[in-house]
Amino acid sequence: MIGEATKNIPKTIRKKYTNITWKNIAGMRDKLIHAYSEVDLRLIWMIIKQRLPGLKSIIEELLHEK
Repeated sequence: MIGEATKNIPKTIRKKYTNITWKNIAGMRDKLIHAYSEVDLRLIWMIIKQRLPGLKSIIEELLHEK
């Protein structure tokens, strides 16, 4: 869901928040959908535990700006 949503984020926002790896997020979505047999579950769990909290904070910041 997050990966698909990143494809709809305007370029102005993506340029402003260059610390977010937008392309990697979308790419992860594509891999999960199309190559799910090759997914490393340990990597997915690491992303959930270590990366999503930071992304959540940035998204909350974005929402408060508007």
